[in-house]
This record gives sequence, C-alpha cells and structure tokens, in this order.
Amino acid sequence: MSALTVARRLALAAALVLGTAAASEAQQARPAVQALDERPASAIYIGNSFFYYNNSMHGHVTNLLRGAGETRPFRSTSVTISGSGFDWHDVNSYFRPNAIGSYSFDQNNEVVFNNNTRLFDIAIMMDCSQCPIHPRLSSVFTDFAKRNSETVRRHGAKPVFFMSWAYADKPEMTQQLADAYTRAGNDNNALVIPAGLAFARSVRERPNLNLYVADKRHPSLAGTYLAAATTYAAIFGSSPEGNSYTAGLDAETARFLQATAWLTVRDYLGTRRAGN
Repeated sequence: MSALTVARRLALAAALVLGTAAASEAQQARPAVQALDERPASAIYIGNSFFYYNNSMHGHVTNLLRGAGETRPFRSTSVTISGSGFDWHDVNSYFRPNAIGSYSFDQNNEVVFNNNTRLFDIAIMMDCSQCPIHPRLSSVFTDFAKRNSETVRRHGAKPVFFMSWAYADKPEMTQQLADAYTRAGNDNNALVIPAGLAFARSVRERPNLNLYVADKRHPSLAGTYLAAATTYAAIFGSSPEGNSYTAGLDAETARFLQATAWLTVRDYLGTRRAGN
C-alpha cells in the first residue's frame, strides 16, 4: 500500500470521526424535554433583573393566562436579586414551609392563604446574562444548574431553565447561550424556555422593534412581553396568538410578538405541543 493511499485512508477516518462527533454534538444541542408532564398550577421564578424589569415578567405571564380565558388557578412568585447568578440564590430556603408563597393577593387585592402541601409545581430559573458562557463562570453555571435542579426536585417541583437573550450589540451570544442552556436542560432533564432565540428571531425579522433599554442588555416593555409570551407558550404548550392581553403595546406589535414567541417554541421544542 502506498504512502499516499495510507494518508488518504487516515484522512477519511479522521473525517468520519469528526463527522460523528459533530453529529453527536448537534444531537445534544436539541432539547430532550419538549413539554411538561402536566399543567402546573404554581411557579416560582428565581433569577435577576431580567425577570423583574417592567413590573416583573411573572405578572405578564399570569395576565396572558387571563387573556386566554383560562379559569383554572395559577399562582406565581418571583424571587430576584439584581445581577444574580445561579449560585447567589439559596434555593432550598425558598421552599421552607410557611414562607415564600404561603399567601398571595387576588384580583381584588385580598390576601389569599395558600394551604398547599407543595408550594410550587415548577421553578423557572435563570443564571446571570453572561454566566453560562463566561470563561470563569461557565463551570459555576453547570455546577449550580445541577445542584439547584436537585434541590427543586427534593421539594416535589420540576426545574425549568430560562434561556436568556444576547445583548443588543453582541448577537453572537444568542447561539452560545442557546447551546449552554440546552445542554444544561438535557443534563438535568429540565424544560428550557427559548426566550433568547425568540429575541433573535424578532431582531432578524423586525430590527426596528427595540427589545432593549439603553444599556443594550435589559428588556424594554416589548422585550419583557416577548419573553413572557415565550414562557407562556413553552410552559402551557399553547399559542399566545390572538391573546387579548397586550401589556399596553399596540395591537400590531403584540400580534407580531405573540407569533414570534409561538414560532420559536415550535421550532425549538418540536411539534408535540398542545394546539398543533
């Protein structure tokens, strides 16, 4: 066998190995969990200012449920620390009895006591906006994604990861964050909400619709609404299209963001969704 033939065969073998590795990586980049097993009746949002901007995203999700005519109860609580990452939160403490979520306020501003054995059905968690892809913090993201998921499960709830968005001037963050959150979701058997991919789709299709405030990081009202609509679609498996709740945005903008959220969830999580 000539040296040239040997070299060609080695090159082919190397290409096959690389191709197999690439295929494996591509397969891993797809979300393994496509839907929750059952509709949650309660949720705790654990994160940072990306959640609490514009009067808190969890309230917008609840209003989308009401706008869809949902009559079944859904209770949610948001626990946020400015600038926080996964490791800043003492997640175990959020599930202690007679504390967070033990009472809430209804639409008439009356106190309602929640005498539930299980405080929350799901915990929606996000890391800091750079942590999953930061050279010094990505390992902390991986570590605490596992730790926090295990803590949530010990309390009878399901972990859900919220994939955050790229900065306005750093679009390359989109795929990096998507890959990091998808891997974490697969490693921890957790649903991932593809908010970052929804932002990228909106920017691509309507670049003049500003999803950011001046710092190019935090969400404008339109950004929060898009994130909430994406969360609603991923958690409840239902399209937000046609929802009467618009958060005060003009009707045409709200319709576009609703459609963007649903298309993103369908593309990312697949077609095994309610309403397909």
